[in-house]
Amino acid sequence: MQKTHLFLGAGLLLCVLSGCTMAPRYLRPDMPVPAQLPIADSQGQAGTDVSDIGWQTFYTDPGLRQAIATALENNRDLRAAALSVESYQAQYRIQRAALFPSLGANGSWSKQRTLASGQYVTGEMYSAAVGVTSYELDLFGRVRSLKAEALEQYLGQVATHRSAVISLVAETARSYLSLLADRELLAISQDTFKSQGESFGLVQQRFESGIANSLEIAQSRTMLEQVRASLAQYQLQSEQDKNALNLLAGVAMPDPAGGQRLEDHDLTLQLPANLPSTVLLQRPDIQAAEHALKAANANIGAARAAFFPTISLTGQAGYMAPDFGDLFDSKSGVWAFTPSISIPIFTGGRLTAQLDLAEIRKEAAVVNYEKAIQTAFREVADGLAARKWLAERVAAQKALVDAAQEYYKLASFRYQEGIDSFLTQLDAERSLFAARQTYVTLRLAQQNNQVNLFKALGGGWQQ
Repeated sequence: MQKTHLFLGAGLLLCVLSGCTMAPRYLRPDMPVPAQLPIADSQGQAGTDVSDIGWQTFYTDPGLRQAIATALENNRDLRAAALSVESYQAQYRIQRAALFPSLGANGSWSKQRTLASGQYVTGEMYSAAVGVTSYELDLFGRVRSLKAEALEQYLGQVATHRSAVISLVAETARSYLSLLADRELLAISQDTFKSQGESFGLVQQRFESGIANSLEIAQSRTMLEQVRASLAQYQLQSEQDKNALNLLAGVAMPDPAGGQRLEDHDLTLQLPANLPSTVLLQRPDIQAAEHALKAANANIGAARAAFFPTISLTGQAGYMAPDFGDLFDSKSGVWAFTPSISIPIFTGGRLTAQLDLAEIRKEAAVVNYEKAIQTAFREVADGLAARKWLAERVAAQKALVDAAQEYYKLASFRYQEGIDSFLTQLDAERSLFAARQTYVTLRLAQQNNQVNLFKALGGGWQQ
């Protein structure tokens, strides 16, 4: 019977020393969204994991790649996020160190003159010792729970940094594409201004010849000034886009190669026909939310352990002698061992309130985790929906541009032949100008949607 009790006691001690904690068992909450994402409109490779697609694979333009690489190296916000990760890593190392006893050595020498029995006596004392100070025996897992909490907080910051990388890559891509779009709109305005200037000159000649009237002169001038205003607008937007790109990159970026258009950037993310919602779990922001939940779960273990006694050990061993020559003599050895125990008896409800607070924070972390998943689901669903309908709108707008081009060509010919009025040609030119502008704007929206969808599925943090 005594052997049985001995084995049970040894097993219990082994369990305590091997890392048992009072934290509740962690169970990942169910996903509060449908099991499947909306059906993608394209057919890709089965099992495609977008989070494994690097940004250099998705973005093929050399200028855009250079902008993203420069931003990842020099962006100040990303640097701040990286430093935050390092600070949480240091905090985790500090908390982990509490699992081990801290050894320290000290030496001292004292000399004093005192009055004893009516006589002054001068004495010296030398000492040297090595000891452990206030090492807590983690019998109930309080220190291990705090270490687990610090670890999860550190891992959450790692995931947050990855999320910052994804956001920076997407923001840089959007800024670069906006610059190309505004440059293209500026070029369209310049072409229209040139052709409208020629039309205005032709109307003036016809007016001087008595063929055109003053109303046609006013109509042509109105269109010319409208295009001039567009020139100033897109010139301003182009410069602001360049400034935004430089801020993201952290340095002054070279201008994109001349003549580049959005037509040259066909960003298409190939997806399987059916995407399970579990792919959202690869998003760094959701991983960060789950690490926060795990940290809150570990904190409950620390709050529970606070109800039990805390045992601390302090001890030292060394030498003490009145003469330095005798300091390390075998007869000069001294030691001290001071275990202490602290038992909470009455705390006015403080420990109970701390446990309640820890449990409430865990429930809040569950809510935040579920909200992160729901937000991610909506972002992907919106991206997939916009992907389909933007493609149709772009195709329809391209056909409208072709029709407007033919309309303008016929209207110009008929006006020059005196068949139709100048108002018809003016209307045709306005229609063509507006159609070309809308087409570029829709192409930008389509490309930005691909960027956002790539980001929403967790892609872009790898090279």
